[in-house]
Amino acid sequence: MERAFSWVLAAYASALAAAILVGAWSGLEHPIAVAFVADLAGTVVIFAFSYAFKNSSFYDPYWSVAPMAIVAYWALVADAAVPGVRQLVVSALVVAWGVRLTANWARGWQGLRHEDWRYVDLQRQHGRRYWLVSFAGIHMAPTLWVFLGCLPLYAALTVGTRPIGLLDGLALVVTAGAILLEGWSDEQLRAFRRAGPSPQAVLDTGLWAWSRHPNYFGEMGFWWGLWLFGLAADPAWWWTVVGALGITGMFRWVSLPMIEDRMRAKRPEAFEAYAERTSLVIPWPPRV
Repeated sequence: MERAFSWVLAAYASALAAAILVGAWSGLEHPIAVAFVADLAGTVVIFAFSYAFKNSSFYDPYWSVAPMAIVAYWALVADAAVPGVRQLVVSALVVAWGVRLTANWARGWQGLRHEDWRYVDLQRQHGRRYWLVSFAGIHMAPTLWVFLGCLPLYAALTVGTRPIGLLDGLALVVTAGAILLEGWSDEQLRAFRRAGPSPQAVLDTGLWAWSRHPNYFGEMGFWWGLWLFGLAADPAWWWTVVGALGITGMFRWVSLPMIEDRMRAKRPEAFEAYAERTSLVIPWPPRV
């Protein structure tokens, strides 16, 4: 495992170096454009490692690592008139989210011999075309979704000069609450798996009694919270809602259907009963 983690660290160190070099040498001036090409360069490097090791799960931590790097860059080039308190709070929330989510991935990672089941299924479906699918769908598409989700951060960290107000308070509650909810959900799921349940058992207690996917609800809420911060910093950046909408749509109509289909195939009776009484995403009292 130590050697496997060393390869992952090497991959992400290489991706960071490539992102910095491409961003610096791109000739672009706008911080959004610089961050975008740097993000693409980092993704290409991670894909190269995925391809070399024949394991697309090299990309899995990128979702939570890239936003922290983007935050650091945009905070560094910020307008001096941007409220420091907002910068500090938003940066701290993104780092807290990123560190927790990355640590959660590391705790559950089984090494280079293991690959996410969704990637394995895609490889079976697409055969020789799989690496094109991996590059476009597993690597580039999430990078683009996450970058769109990060756009409100540019308003909040770099150019938004509105003073701190009530909307910032709401954004703080939503974002911090989402991080806590996602973390709490993940810990309940981890405890359930450690208990060694029967193959047909489903987690239907705690938060999971109110939602079939409370961790995904928390993840979606995090991106909506970032949008609220951007809106509070400068309402002209309202259009950055496309990021939160896109990520929500991806989870709702891509990720969740795949997980639900897998659960129904593995635990047909138990999961059908669970699905009948439990909300899909938004926590809600179970139906009797």
